[in-house]
Amino acid sequence: MDEAKLRELVDREAIRDCLFRYCRGIDRADLAMLRSSYWPDAHDRHGAYVGPAEGFIRMAQDVFKSGPRNIHQISNILIEFRSSTEAVVESYFTALQRGPDREGVARQVLLCGRYCDRFEKRGDEWRVADRTVVYDWVEEQTPPEKGEAERFGLRQPIGGAFPDDPLYALLGTKGNPTV
Repeated sequence: MDEAKLRELVDREAIRDCLFRYCRGIDRADLAMLRSSYWPDAHDRHGAYVGPAEGFIRMAQDVFKSGPRNIHQISNILIEFRSSTEAVVESYFTALQRGPDREGVARQVLLCGRYCDRFEKRGDEWRVADRTVVYDWVEEQTPPEKGEAERFGLRQPIGGAFPDDPLYALLGTKGNPTV
């Protein structure tokens, strides 16, 4: 295998890892992980939010305080390199989200769509420089009436936010989620 093909494979894997860091960050309320998926000067068009990615992260931080449950899954990742430092990436997502709305009423929604991203490589690292979230499916659902412990029963442990999710014990990660 020649050097260029090998570099392309390594770059593709780095882009995928970045997308997966975004999912862990948003689902586990891990702000450091979420920030690591965007460049500091990145821009995000994310539903009603349009502006710097840092503003989206601060908005997510406010949502995290309400104790939501989120599951984001990414598939069909198509990476098209424009140069050795820029790629256009389309990733399909499925997101299940539950939490209180502004009035405190529990809401649950299934969202499907695509992250249409422009990735940049700076140094040896790939991150999102510009994101547009395209929505292809939305379904409002009735949230469960029972609490988590009752619904999950013996299926323990239940996933949680940083640093309490069992993953962080496995990783040996402790610290401040606002870093």
